[in-house]
Amino acid sequence: MTSLHTSLAPERLSYAAHARTLLALGLPLIGSNLAQMSLHVTDTIMLGWYGVPELASVVLGSSYFFFLFILGSGFSYALMGRISAAMGAGDEVQVRRDARMGLWLSLIFACAVIPVMAVSGPVLRALGQDPALADLAQDYLRVAMWGMVPALVIAVLKAYLSALERTQVVMWVTLLGLALNVALNWVLIFGNLGAPEMGVRGAALASVLVQISTASLLMIYAVRVPALQRFHLLQRFWKPDWEAFFAVARLGLPIGLTSLFEAGLFQASALMMGWIGTVQLAAHGIALELASLTFMVHMGLSNAATVRTGRAFGARDAVRLRDGAVVALAMSALFGVATIGLFLGLPQLLIGAFLDLDNPDSAEILAFGTRLLAVAALFQLFDATQVMALGLLRGVHDTRVPMWVAGSGYWLIGMPSSYLLAFQFGYGGVGLWLGLVIGLACVGLTLIVRFWRGPWLRLT
Repeated sequence: MTSLHTSLAPERLSYAAHARTLLALGLPLIGSNLAQMSLHVTDTIMLGWYGVPELASVVLGSSYFFFLFILGSGFSYALMGRISAAMGAGDEVQVRRDARMGLWLSLIFACAVIPVMAVSGPVLRALGQDPALADLAQDYLRVAMWGMVPALVIAVLKAYLSALERTQVVMWVTLLGLALNVALNWVLIFGNLGAPEMGVRGAALASVLVQISTASLLMIYAVRVPALQRFHLLQRFWKPDWEAFFAVARLGLPIGLTSLFEAGLFQASALMMGWIGTVQLAAHGIALELASLTFMVHMGLSNAATVRTGRAFGARDAVRLRDGAVVALAMSALFGVATIGLFLGLPQLLIGAFLDLDNPDSAEILAFGTRLLAVAALFQLFDATQVMALGLLRGVHDTRVPMWVAGSGYWLIGMPSSYLLAFQFGYGGVGLWLGLVIGLACVGLTLIVRFWRGPWLRLT
């Protein structure tokens, strides 16, 4: 990696200017992330109204879909850093080259994993799932699998538009998709307005239609808006550009694996919490849902930091890169501190919102969930640090070493720590979450040290 060189007379922005720019980019991305998460929440609520077996099978099926999706979405995160750097360097041709090959990689990946979803039933049964639920999950996935292509196209277009600092359209289109998803679920799951009652297949079809609609709107915007037409996004789309193809692949695959390592950690934590007890698993799910909501804020700021860091990296402006990183970390830390206050100050109010307090199990879930939220408060800062460090490193095209750091920290340190604290040292579910904190702390601190010691910050 070559060092950055400062320009002859760089314009140094104030920290306040960096903060304004970061928020202008980050707030729409936070809104988009929260809307995207709400798609899952509305599916869960509406299928819960329909039936418990249907809800359980779609939880299985959507987790299966999500694991494949996050691996393929690594290419879009790679684009965010590469396109931002190309814009910083004033190379608009490279913007088109990278975006086109990002679409190629995403389409190839989607086509490769569709058969994996078509035969999901035997896979889920082999993983110990109830045969009836596994078959129902396969029914869901045999419809939902056709949404993988538009889902990954959406991820690429969101990265493309975010790197071009067009984040507001991403938020509004995602919110429109959320409203459409609720309406289509109501029609297709329950058979309203004369439609056939389709149950889990209806939920899957609704998701596919929303994904196709969202991808179409974002593509129309990307190619038709006058200010973006100069990039000629789809020009000679059929023509391979192997240099850009392999450059995006080299950055994107490690990002996808990094995300998979982290998602796998939390999936495994749910499995281990299930060994402890049903009440503990319910509390774990609620606490994790609350932590995930706050994580969406950090993720939005991290994505904005990738764009700003990439711009400075492409312009070879180490001063702006450093100052922007300081502001991004400070803003994420401030939100983390506010979240800690919320989790410690109002735990019963937050957890109680998810419960029927007349249910006899609710008091036990509330008590245990309050203890988990105290630990969640502890890992807020570490979770914020690791996601922000990943965002900054992606902006300077550093993804391979972070992948190994994440894999080691989560699976060689975090997971064994969770198991030992929970089951060997007798701390139960709280110990399991403390192990997650240890894993996140190791990854976050290692990555942030790597960023601040990197060659991209050396002035020559």
